Amino acid sequence: MTQHLPGPGSGPQHPPIPSQVEKIYGSFDLSSVPAFTGGFINFGHWRGIPADRPLTEADRLRAEQQLYRLVLGEFERTKGLEAVEVGCGLGLGCALALREFGFAEVCGIDVHPAQLDRARIANADVLALHPERLRYVRGAAEAIPLPDRSADCLYSVEAAQHFPDLPGFAHEAARVLRPGGRLALSTFFARGESGAEELPRLLPTYSDGLDLPHVIGHFAETLSGHGFADVRVRPIGEDVWAAYDRWLAQTPLKSLWPRRFLEAYVTGLLDYYLVTADAATDP
Repeated sequence: MTQHLPGPGSGPQHPPIPSQVEKIYGSFDLSSVPAFTGGFINFGHWRGIPADRPLTEADRLRAEQQLYRLVLGEFERTKGLEAVEVGCGLGLGCALALREFGFAEVCGIDVHPAQLDRARIANADVLALHPERLRYVRGAAEAIPLPDRSADCLYSVEAAQHFPDLPGFAHEAARVLRPGGRLALSTFFARGESGAEELPRLLPTYSDGLDLPHVIGHFAETLSGHGFADVRVRPIGEDVWAAYDRWLAQTPLKSLWPRRFLEAYVTGLLDYYLVTADAATDP
């Protein structure tokens, strides 16, 4: 990523933002909601956090950070490499990746300019300390504004449920990654076709179009179809849903519908997944 200009074929400089994404990550500012205390805006990976006492804000922050560490830990090597986060939000995960994993450079990509503004404010100290190693750029998952073969590692944490074009994302990930590079991604997917049909009837974020009921098997096939090898899918919901619901039970909510995510998991409609895949190597 030494070349900081958009590469050929990388799509429009300012792609359209889906209406609900525009609202929730714009004027609503999801990062300000108590359920997402900590600013990472993810459900969290709660393994190792005690279940026999009330959860604290420190526990919540730890869970959010642990989810990033779980994803970033899927890269066999990180020191001195160049990484891209797609759907970086407030960019705290980019700063964590730079600080803890030793990347030479981390570029956070987000479709929403308000999120990028917040990211630059939230990480002003890191940007000042490492101006050549951390940056935030506007772009969409299906139009990543980076040159071909410009990154070694590409990751995304709880953003792909918003991506309107997963084949487009797979194409762009394959284009941006260097030969032998790796993709690591975590988010929630429908377990199958029946789950995809039922989720909009259970959860408002699916019915209003904020979350899209992508099917995990289809996504894995999409990655393979775009040249990725060794596509691995690991369900991690046992360390996500129940503990996150415990956190919600302690959190002031205007409506109880967010707690239906646990119901969707228990009834087999969706799960949380860690997905990794390797970019093709040159012959």
